[in-house]
Amino acid sequence: MTTSRFAQWGLAAAVLLATTAPSLAAQWVLPSAYPPANYHVENLNQFAKDVDTATKGELKITVHPNASLFKAPDIKRAVQTGQAQAGEVLLSLHENENPVFGLDVVPFLATSFEQSKKLWEASKPAIEQALDKQGLKLLYTTPWPPQGIFTKRDVNSVADLKGLKWRAYNVGTSRIADLVGAQPVTVQAAELPQALATGVVDGLMTSSATGVDSKIWESLNHYYDTQAWIPKNVVFVNKAAFAALDPAVQKAVTDAAVAAETRGWALGAEKTASYMETLKKNGMTVVAPSDELKKGLSEIGAKLTEDWSKKAGTDGVAIVDAYKKM
Repeated sequence: MTTSRFAQWGLAAAVLLATTAPSLAAQWVLPSAYPPANYHVENLNQFAKDVDTATKGELKITVHPNASLFKAPDIKRAVQTGQAQAGEVLLSLHENENPVFGLDVVPFLATSFEQSKKLWEASKPAIEQALDKQGLKLLYTTPWPPQGIFTKRDVNSVADLKGLKWRAYNVGTSRIADLVGAQPVTVQAAELPQALATGVVDGLMTSSATGVDSKIWESLNHYYDTQAWIPKNVVFVNKAAFAALDPAVQKAVTDAAVAAETRGWALGAEKTASYMETLKKNGMTVVAPSDELKKGLSEIGAKLTEDWSKKAGTDGVAIVDAYKKM
């Protein structure tokens, strides 16, 4: 074979390699249930950007917000089965699978970001282990603002919650509805604006962030800052998808996750104050709960803590004990 023929083949191979190299980049999808302007999604987008930069494009993560790819309750299963490589979920959505997933929504157990961070540190090993058994690798967590009560009526005691069409999105909120005599209606975050507009829901306990996301002032006018609990979102990846990455790319993902968790906790605290101001500016009555309401909610919290401890057993009680000693 002539030297020119070798040269032609070499050139052809080089062109083929150049044109196909971009396809060798790993492509991940990461579904989330929250709107694009929500700080959780903004944090996800920054995480994806950090990974892209650190890997020089070897791993591309596309975030799909607002339950556009999978509904909130389906995201975790989608990642487990490989329909999505990574995902973000409200951890307590899956309390029925394992009680430890619902620890952060036990009312009045952790009512500040400082307490919530300690609760996360106490429970993280058990949560990581539970996710690992399900084929998932935990990447990071981000807190929501403290949970309060939104209604269209004055609420001076838990008795005033009776009869409300109460939005339920996890075990805890459903149980609260049962205990106060409200009617639980399962509504996920992406469906909330429509549920409020049509009167499907007229009372709920959620964060000021969700209130702003859903423009809740268009339907309800009272917010009681009960600071009942601080729930968290977790971001995880399919273990097989992670294992398929080169070690350097794996490190880029975990490094970006550490940065995202630090940023997310700071954002949670920072955004809480601005969300509360937004509620006020849009005409909502924002007040602290009355002593009678606090007393009734504390009694509900004690009952739900007891319920959770029974489900979680000795391992769960050990986590709570460790948290209380921090």
